[in-house]
Amino acid sequence: MRFPYTVRLVLLISLFVAACDSSDPDPDPVPITAVTATDIPADPTLIPPSGGPPVSTGRFTLYSLREERIVLASSEVDATVRQQDSVSTAWDIGLRGTTLIFNGGTSGPGEGAAQILAQPFADVLEATEAGYFADGDNTACPALETPAGPVPGTPYAVCSGSDNGWYNYNAPINLISPLAGRTIVLKTADGLYAKLRILNYYQGNPNPPDPALPGRYFTFEYLVQPDGSRTFETTTAE
Repeated sequence: MRFPYTVRLVLLISLFVAACDSSDPDPDPVPITAVTATDIPADPTLIPPSGGPPVSTGRFTLYSLREERIVLASSEVDATVRQQDSVSTAWDIGLRGTTLIFNGGTSGPGEGAAQILAQPFADVLEATEAGYFADGDNTACPALETPAGPVPGTPYAVCSGSDNGWYNYNAPINLISPLAGRTIVLKTADGLYAKLRILNYYQGNPNPPDPALPGRYFTFEYLVQPDGSRTFETTTAE
């Protein structure tokens, strides 16, 4: 059966409109905003009930950049809880004193890895494609100077020690200060790209940092790219 021209035209238009309606439009890119985490405890020292010098527990606080929360605090003493959380992919970064770990390699089951760039946070507009270390792989960490002599550097993704990674230690005044112009670029436990800069090591985020205040309380700024790309400017994730 042959339809008149006007009927055929209406059918073609209807099919075109239906095809357009059936396809989902691509989401518009939206700017990504940075998040600031304040006073995240990194195994702060406490005075024992019996008195004496302050001591720490030696445990990490584990933090989820994706969920913007502490997954496991260093103050948690339940061994079962600590085991369940530490071997999960629910966390991305761990903090204990000046030491940072990431959920990958020797520190966890995730895809976490990191590197430090000598660039200001605002200038890092895209994650580098290569150069990441998982914890346990960074054998270039220098030896640490201690009162008992030098000891091998821990092979974490971000090296420990003054001027080796993210901080400087001023021994005469016992001051920990983040190094200017340093940005940690990392992969989260599920492989998303992120960037992070540490702002302060002292409780209350004092400006300038004040060693008279309790230490081992991190304030840091970070940004996670949720769509899986390496750009830090916009995202297409809904």
